[in-house]
Amino acid sequence: MELNSVLLTAGGSIGFFKLVNCGVSKLHIPKTACRNAWKWRNICTSFTHSLITGIWAVLCFFVHPQMAEDLIGTHSVFSHTLVSVSIGYFIYDFLDMVLNQKMILSWELLFHHTVVISCFGITVLTGRYVGFAVVALLVEINSVFLHLRQILRMASLAEGDLYRINSMVNLGTYVVFRINTLAWMTRWLVLNRDNIPLFSYTAGSVGLAIMTAMNIVLFYRLLRSDFLKSSTPTPTDCKESRGQGEGKKET
Repeated sequence: MELNSVLLTAGGSIGFFKLVNCGVSKLHIPKTACRNAWKWRNICTSFTHSLITGIWAVLCFFVHPQMAEDLIGTHSVFSHTLVSVSIGYFIYDFLDMVLNQKMILSWELLFHHTVVISCFGITVLTGRYVGFAVVALLVEINSVFLHLRQILRMASLAEGDLYRINSMVNLGTYVVFRINTLAWMTRWLVLNRDNIPLFSYTAGSVGLAIMTAMNIVLFYRLLRSDFLKSSTPTPTDCKESRGQGEGKKET
């Protein structure tokens, strides 16, 4: 994809997720979430991104299996578009938080998004490491359940069977699609360091180190909140559920 196509795709992604956010505002909002309607819209938008990109990332390897054998130079337009769309989402979410939330409450996610945008930006601009970026987006499979957890808590549905089932699935997919994925990516980066320019290797190493640290902290918060103690959920409880890929989100 040429630069113009990348910019158009990322820009279209920003517009799309803005429309999703506006659409959520037109839907019913639980009474317990009304006190922080912005966060409800933001989490629902993040849930939408995770659902789309999690499925999309899996399809990338299904449609173009050769990419799994060469994460550096082999990719399809389908996978390149996925990374560009995700850049657009992270830019949108970054701006949404800057404009609507105090910096002290969102600095972790803003930092996370900055790292992701930088690393993914190198990928789409150079056309290299697209496969590696798609592997990173597999963490969004877990983010679906991470965001659903937050939605249930904000809707005061944290006492039912759905929440308990989601908590177990969330923890399981966290280990498989976040911790294991980050560990595998770190191992791959080390094994292929001779094939990667110093700048890209450094950027990748720093990015992975930051993501790993943030996700370990998030995993502890989730474990403590859902399994190690009994607590009454509140609609304002959010920091554990916005993982990277988090990380929210993050990746």
